[in-house]
Amino acid sequence: MNRKRVLTGAMLVAMLVLPVIAAPPESKSAPDRDAAVAEKWIAGWNSHNPDKILPLFTDDIFYEDVAFGEISHGQAEVRKFFLSELEGVPDLELKLMRADIHDGHGTIEWMFSGTDKDVFKTGKKFSVRGVSVIDMRDGKIFRNVDFYDVATVMRQVGLLPTQ
Repeated sequence: MNRKRVLTGAMLVAMLVLPVIAAPPESKSAPDRDAAVAEKWIAGWNSHNPDKILPLFTDDIFYEDVAFGEISHGQAEVRKFFLSELEGVPDLELKLMRADIHDGHGTIEWMFSGTDKDVFKTGKKFSVRGVSVIDMRDGKIFRNVDFYDVATVMRQVGLLPTQ
């Protein structure tokens, strides 16, 4: 009777422990992968090259810039949006402040700066904090919603009174 219990216990341990021991280690931990998504997103924008950022998105990406009410569906529209942003702010630069992405959902906090060339046509520099809320599927972003205060930008370029 005791042999059966010991044997059964040993088999149970083997079934539970051996797959964990034998499994290959993941190349990166989940936090590292999450940080990598945010870093690639920032690097994609800073590259000024749509071919560097578009691979981060699914083909059916939904991208919304809440401040300006811009909504893009699919990679072709996101490419057009990306290029229009660079036309409006040719020296566009994003700085990663913080990222918090878990289980396919999270946020990328950033500082957006540049010179207003073709948004308000002032030629003045600005800098504004913002956040992107993202949802991921199969390692790619399928929903990206950007939030920032456009009134801050307008104050900095002289279109609204300073507070």
